[in-house]
Formats: sequence, structure tokens, C-alpha cells
Amino acid sequence: MKTILISLLLAASLAAAEPAQDLLNLAKKSPNSPEFKAALAKIIKDGRGLSGFQRDFLFAAEAKALPTLTINDAPGPKLSRVKGSDLWFALAKLPTGTGHNYSLTIDGKAKPPADFPSFGPDSYEQPGVPQGKLSEKIVHTSKVYPGMVSDYWIYVPAQHDPQTAAPLFVVQDGQGYARRDSNSRLITTLDNLTHQKKIPVMITVFISPGLIGERRMRSVQYDSVDDTYARYLREEIIKDVEAKYKIRQDGYSRAIMGESSGAICAFSVAWFDTQRYTRVFSRIGTYTSIQWDPWKKEGGNIYPFLLRKSERKNIRVWLQDGSNDLENNHGSWPLQNIQMANSLKMKEYDFHFTFGNGQHSTAQGNAQAPEALAWLWRGYDPAKTSETYSMDPAEKSKPYWRVKALNRE
Repeated sequence: MKTILISLLLAASLAAAEPAQDLLNLAKKSPNSPEFKAALAKIIKDGRGLSGFQRDFLFAAEAKALPTLTINDAPGPKLSRVKGSDLWFALAKLPTGTGHNYSLTIDGKAKPPADFPSFGPDSYEQPGVPQGKLSEKIVHTSKVYPGMVSDYWIYVPAQHDPQTAAPLFVVQDGQGYARRDSNSRLITTLDNLTHQKKIPVMITVFISPGLIGERRMRSVQYDSVDDTYARYLREEIIKDVEAKYKIRQDGYSRAIMGESSGAICAFSVAWFDTQRYTRVFSRIGTYTSIQWDPWKKEGGNIYPFLLRKSERKNIRVWLQDGSNDLENNHGSWPLQNIQMANSLKMKEYDFHFTFGNGQHSTAQGNAQAPEALAWLWRGYDPAKTSETYSMDPAEKSKPYWRVKALNRE
């Protein structure tokens, strides 16, 4: 029976991107060598079929007849056959600092598009850049969420001066970021941006969602539109961190990030505790009705309208989503993020909105983290404790976002 191995993108596809340079060099110089065949077969067998370094990518498949490649909904380069095998590959150059998607079609059957990040130089380890230190996992039992157990990690940059109060960066779903070899490359990004002085020398806290017994508390913590999570940070997690490190108390010196439900959580913390958090990195945000209980409890779906009906708060927001994000009984992720962007614009917030073609994935958010973090912290002055954020004049002259084309007639 004919077996076709085709690339299916996993989040781990670029976990070891630097060694990908060897594969890319073989593809260019020795595409019919035994070494290249073995390497190509390996990435296909591993279920990836994709390898890349910065803007150079290799796509691979195993098939009897010529497969076709689609990248970002457009025809990709023609695949070449490795002599004496059923292995095929194609090379492509793509913009960095963003996400892309691809699909392979074999025998007329197209696999669903898969997202992947294209990391820029600031997401890779650089010579001469000192590396910070990540703590061991710290286990916390909550009183704000009675009986809830969660984990967190503290990341301290190499330039940290223990005698100087440091800015703070809080990251939701921290268990996915609290490794240097994480697919997000966030720790490496923090090292590079700190070294370049694009962000301050700040303490980063990676926090996992909690458990009460076997009950997962992530949605209750993240999707609820109230100040409970902000209190949990203030009275418990950050209070514990402050017992170990000097942390600045002003919201001007604090940022918070999350993806999906973690993104709306980050926005809620800034919304309900603007005194302590003013910089928000929201990725594929779940501004939908997951925790909505009609007539009893608000859900995240209220935020675009709450923004329009409320006085402007002093919050700076980087907002990211993709056109193929989720659509389910809780709401439309793409449309709600567009609504968020238009509401932020209407109230003249200092915000930046990026809208790609991604699904509910971390690809675009991970790839653009260097740009987003540098933008959020731009102009930071450690001598100050406050700044009134204002909309970029260039943004004021731009129109609201409108859906001008649909994916069907």
C-alpha cells in the first residue's frame, strides 16, 4: 500500500532552528547526497517536513508523484525530486518577524494549512549577549482562589542590579515559555532586547494556570471579566516575588502578556489595575463569551463595547490575531479582535494592531515578539514613574478596519 508522508506543522517544528542551517546548506550544495536524503527523510519521519532559519525555509514530502506547495494561500515554489527516491523538497525565502502558513497537496488531496513562525535575528542567540538566569519551578497555593495550586518561574537578566528596583514583566501560560529551548524563543528574545537596551532590565515572571484537585482553573482565572486575577497577582504571586527582588511599583514600569485566554487576562489586569500595569501584549486574544453567564456575569465579549462606553484608561496595547482564528459557540476570535482594535482606535488609545492569516496558533505572536516588546517599552525612562500614553498621530489619520472581502461569494 502506498504510503505518503506529508509535512504537518507542529509547534516544535523550529525548536532547533540553528541546526536547520546545515540542512539548508545541503539542499543548496548537495541535494542528491546521501547525507541530504537521510536528513530529509528524518524531518519527514519526525512529522515535521519543515525546517527553517530566519527567512530561509525548506519544505519536504515523500510521494510517488509531484506534490504541490501553497504558502500563504498562494502557489509556492515547485518541489524538486531527490534522485533515486520518492523524496521531494522546495526552498523559499519569507519575511521574518511574522507568521506564515503552508499546505501540501498530493494526488489532489490538500492537507489543511498549518501555521509556522519566521523568526528574525533577535529571536536567536547572538554572540556576546549575556544570558539571564531562570529559577527552579516555584509551587504556590492560593487563598484568592482557595486551594488552587499553580507554578511560576522567575527570570532575571544578567544585567540585573539587586540594589535597584526592577521593572516587571508578567507572562500568562508561563509553563510554555519557562525554558530557554522553548519554541517561543522568548527568553532568548529578552536577552537580546535587554542587551540592545530596547527593553529595560526587568524581572520576568512566568505563571502557569492553576489546579484545584483535578479541576483546571485556567478559564476561570483568565476569561473572567473582574479584578480577581489582578488581586491574585498583587496579593500573592508578585508579593512573593517582591520578597526576593526589589520590584518597581509604578504601572509605567510593568508589562503583562498572554495568548488566547491569557491575552484577555493580561488586558483585564491592566483594565482593573491600571495603577500597576499599563503595557499589554495581547496575542490571539479570547475576547469572547467563554465565562459569560447571562444576566449574572460578564464575559470577554463585552470588552469592545466596554472600551467605547468608558473613559479612556492609560494603557498601551499591542494586539495580534489572524483571519483564520477560531469561530465557535463562544464567538468569533477574528471579528472580536477587529472590534477591539476599532474600539481602541475610537477612544484614541496608544495601540498597535497586527492581523495576519494565522489560525489559533502562537506562530505570529512568537515571531513578532521582539518588535512588539520593543514597541511596548519604547521611550521608557527609569527616572520616570508615569507617562500619559497618546495615540500615534499617524494612526489618527487611518480609517477603521473593515472587512472588504470574504472567503466565499
